[in-house]
Amino acid sequence: MGIILSMSGMAGPSGFGSASTAEQVTEGIDASNLTAIVTGGSSGIGLETARVLALRKARVIIAARNLEAANKAKQLILQGNGAARVDIFRLDLCSPESIRAFVDDFTALNLPLNILINNAGIMFCPYQLSDDQIEMQFATNHLGHFLLTNLLLNKMKETARETGIEGRILNVSSIAHRYTYKGGIRFDAINDQKSYCDKKAYGQSKLANILHANELSRRFQEQADGVKITVNSLHPGVIMTNLMRHSSLQMQILRIFTFPIWKNIPQGAATTCYVALHPKVRGKSGKYFVDCNEWAPSQLAKDEDLAKQLWHFSTNLVDSAAPQK
Repeated sequence: MGIILSMSGMAGPSGFGSASTAEQVTEGIDASNLTAIVTGGSSGIGLETARVLALRKARVIIAARNLEAANKAKQLILQGNGAARVDIFRLDLCSPESIRAFVDDFTALNLPLNILINNAGIMFCPYQLSDDQIEMQFATNHLGHFLLTNLLLNKMKETARETGIEGRILNVSSIAHRYTYKGGIRFDAINDQKSYCDKKAYGQSKLANILHANELSRRFQEQADGVKITVNSLHPGVIMTNLMRHSSLQMQILRIFTFPIWKNIPQGAATTCYVALHPKVRGKSGKYFVDCNEWAPSQLAKDEDLAKQLWHFSTNLVDSAAPQK
């Protein structure tokens, strides 16, 4: 049924579907009292997400590796919305040093933080290692966001406590989380080059996005401090963006045979904006969304033990990369 709804563009229980755009799913929402960080907000669905959040009057922080591209994105937003509140900061998710510097820069603004959208990512890239010698797709798509989220949690808790406004954390995952290595996450071979498969490595990182969201949500629900922060993951849809630069020819061929399920960028940003802003999502946590509706992810994505194992594995990796005091 889900595939049929996605291909047809029909609305699901939320009232929206695959044909809905980011502007449509946020129409009438006033976000003027909210501050949001969008990683990878300089292009593609990240840029559209930042633009629409700013259109709904949120203050938006674009976190991007390329400051020149980020500044162009900011100017593009301002051209269409002169009242937009947009700041840009450099963030390289495969560099813990850059992540910590970004958090310091953001903290210096002395702003609240209501929404964290972990959107940035790389896809199907050739084998390479991050600054801390971790396979690049896992390091960028999951581990960088894992560290960033952890470093921003206190600010989000403080904001939620002081304002009474529910905080929201979103991990932009992918339906590709279903295509990964055996067992889901290769804890004992995360950097193995001989058995590296660019597509399975991408699927592994996207599975990690969902497991991370689920485990963080579980941890919040166990806490008795009364802080209201939800954590969800989503599949934005199949969209032709710069993310596919390593496999553009393959994707163009695939698109010919699967054109009914492809989205444009305004449609691709819809689920992110819906989960970030819509009142219908209030109080929902540990969920996976597709086309602005709750969907069931893979069995591996629902595995609580795997999520806990990934959390401890990721914690050990980021701790080993922590600067020595």
